[in-house]
Amino acid sequence: MLLLAFDTATPAVTAAIGESGGDGAFTLRASASSVDARRHGELLSPTIRRLTAEAGVALADLDAVAVGIGPGPYTGLRVGLATAHALADALGVPCHGVATLDALAFATGRTGPFTAMTDARRKEVFWARYDDRLTRVGEIAVARPAELDTGGLPLVGDGARMYADVFGEAAGAPGPLHPDAAALAELALYRLHRGEPLPSPEPLYLRRPDAVVPGAPKKVRQWVK
Repeated sequence: MLLLAFDTATPAVTAAIGESGGDGAFTLRASASSVDARRHGELLSPTIRRLTAEAGVALADLDAVAVGIGPGPYTGLRVGLATAHALADALGVPCHGVATLDALAFATGRTGPFTAMTDARRKEVFWARYDDRLTRVGEIAVARPAELDTGGLPLVGDGARMYADVFGEAAGAPGPLHPDAAALAELALYRLHRGEPLPSPEPLYLRRPDAVVPGAPKKVRQWVK
């Protein structure tokens, strides 16, 4: 199975093309990542075109698409999801979701418990606990760093690094700062090979977006002398 994976739920714009054989063995055909929180829309499509050329495949060769579903800031997240749905519809292939924190956790390679975090803005983090790189414990949540009980576990991800002054030594655990689409592709193919369900490719929002539709203008009472 040939799969295109990408994620735009964090400041990283990351994409990869991976393949799995009949035995489930994973082969990375091409990958690329860049960190630019303001250029998701500008970077993603050119990155995908470059990867198909590097991998020596055409979009029509793809068997599936996998996309990071967040959580993450609304503007960046919707770039990846809209692109994934458009590509899957045009190519007539399945589109699968992968939680961004699950991809980040998988990339750590860890075999023991830890907590993964990404920046949620508003001085908060998105976080989840894992027993190992494949096993999330409970749901993904959002919290202020000072209110989060980390249980003394190692902390990985950019969210932990940003608030190292709050988390202390635990925030210095080695591991990726941002999700990597190569890991996302491998995780998606691993679960598909095992027949495990993947999330729907819909945005994982843990709170309302910053931008809101303006309400009706207030009525101004006119005073008549």
